[in-house]
Amino acid sequence: MQPILFGLFLSMYLVTVLGNPLIILAVISDSHLHRPMYFFLSNLSFVDICLTSSTVPKLIVDILTHGRVISYVGCLTQMSFFILFASMDNMFLTVMAYDQFAAICHPLHYATIMNPHICVLLLLLSVFFGLLNSQLHNLIALQLTCFKEVKIASFFCDASQLLNLSCYDTLIITIVLYIFGTIFAFILMSGIVFSYYKIISLFLKISSPGGRYKAFSTCGSHLSVVCLFYGTGFGIYLGSALSYSPSKGEVASLMYSVVTPMLNPFIYSLRNRDILSTLKRLHSCRV
Repeated sequence: MQPILFGLFLSMYLVTVLGNPLIILAVISDSHLHRPMYFFLSNLSFVDICLTSSTVPKLIVDILTHGRVISYVGCLTQMSFFILFASMDNMFLTVMAYDQFAAICHPLHYATIMNPHICVLLLLLSVFFGLLNSQLHNLIALQLTCFKEVKIASFFCDASQLLNLSCYDTLIITIVLYIFGTIFAFILMSGIVFSYYKIISLFLKISSPGGRYKAFSTCGSHLSVVCLFYGTGFGIYLGSALSYSPSKGEVASLMYSVVTPMLNPFIYSLRNRDILSTLKRLHSCRV
């Protein structure tokens, strides 16, 4: 079983760390892609690499060494990076939905709405809220954890495992963390739902089917990634919640951080004509 898992996660990790840089390279090399949508797409690809790298390499090493423990410091570090990049992933998906809304619903004012200063500001806000979410979990874990010299029997760390090392009753803190996470996710998802509600409302006003398809194709890639990201997360966590066990929770979180980052390059290269044509041009130049 372990050789199969090793091959599976290694191949998924390689696809992620080799595929996403192609998106970044395509955006950097083609001046026609120097637009807000592709600016955020390249940052999303970078964050996807970091998100996967926060969990999978540790798992691969554990499979090779037949070990399954992590130190307290290692657990805290892994949790910090995972929450940071997962939060940034959510933020970028919301920002990209807003970019699609501005481009489709307000095309005449798009250059003003999404000017370079606003793009940089949105990027910095994404980093800020990711750091805020990550450091909030860090601070709580550091304040409540009593046993800091122990080894944790896990290849993936989250806040609940660190709170289990506390000498105090952590029920209220756990509830607060879940409420904060729920509010954070709800606000971001509301932004995505609102943006696509406005976009779909505009699509319905287009009389010709060809016009609808052409308009919808501009945001099809992003909508596919959003459905995959949240669909995978909800599906995996709902399945683990119905029959929860610590190992299932670890696998659920791991798959959540691997599946979408791995498939992003395929979605954007197959469904986005600009990215696909740039990648073909880069390949032909190399040949």
